[in-house]
Amino acid sequence: MASTASRSIPATSAGSNLFSRLNLRDLVLIPVIALVMVVGSFVSSSFLLPENLLNVLQQSSELSILVIAQSLILICGKFDLSLESTVGLAPMLAAWLMIVDTYVGGSGIGISGYAGIAVLFAVGLVVGTVNGLLVVKLKLNAFITTLAVLILLRGMTLGITNGQTLFDLPSEFLYLGTAKWFGAPASIWIAGLLFLFFGLMMRYHRIGRAIYAIGGNAEAARVAGIPVERITIGVFIVGSLLAALAGLLLTGRIASVMAGQGQNMIFYVFAAAVIGGIGLNGGQGRMIGALTGVLLLGLLQNVLTLSGIAAFWIDACYGAIILLALIITRLSGEAPRA
Repeated sequence: MASTASRSIPATSAGSNLFSRLNLRDLVLIPVIALVMVVGSFVSSSFLLPENLLNVLQQSSELSILVIAQSLILICGKFDLSLESTVGLAPMLAAWLMIVDTYVGGSGIGISGYAGIAVLFAVGLVVGTVNGLLVVKLKLNAFITTLAVLILLRGMTLGITNGQTLFDLPSEFLYLGTAKWFGAPASIWIAGLLFLFFGLMMRYHRIGRAIYAIGGNAEAARVAGIPVERITIGVFIVGSLLAALAGLLLTGRIASVMAGQGQNMIFYVFAAAVIGGIGLNGGQGRMIGALTGVLLLGLLQNVLTLSGIAAFWIDACYGAIILLALIITRLSGEAPRA
């Protein structure tokens, strides 16, 4: 009987085989997204216009990249709350070094836009390395440690320019946030390609498998010969570099760096990750689920905004969505591992 059952597996169609590989949990938000879009079409005639949908995707692109970063770290069994502060500090320091006029908050140095991009990613590299070393080498609690780093970086962002907004930045520094590729904002393409890359890496590459193994059971992964400490530090670094990239895209989109840039984004990041099936205990979830979480939040915010609902009610809806997702996850069992 067992052999008969095993022989029947290859006979399944390619579509159902793909569906089983993706797992139902990864696709559970698709009907919800469809429902939100139907509701949105009734709420406003402009909701389904290509311009509005592209605007939703562009506004969600920075959040998408942060969700990728946080998902990698969560799957590895850790937390990083400081990602939102890296979104602010990395472009702020770069902008401060690029602006010549000291009266508008610049340093007077006036480095080029390309040098500013290098500084931005250098900040991400340093923050990620420090977080990784503190958590992995010193064995500090990831939640409290990255919360402290979040506060530290936020204070540095405000202190660099005394809370001013920096603007009049070089065009090359703003390019990725303003350019259009094949008729769509470049940031949408970048976020989509990153989801594709990391989704495939986590699914098929040995490093992705190792991250799942570390998040599931770090000691067992170590016994299996996986370099747990090195990979975990690497995940923190990659996450921080992605946060710096998100800061670059956001800066380009609004053509300035605000003193409070990135503030409170981490709450939406966790909301998208959790409702997308990324487990908080490590070793659980996939990038396609995280992507559906981002799309749902972006569309829901757009529908509520077009409905004229106040912003604080939108935040309340996000909180309710997180609680509902946690309850559903608890009742339906754990999210998928590898």
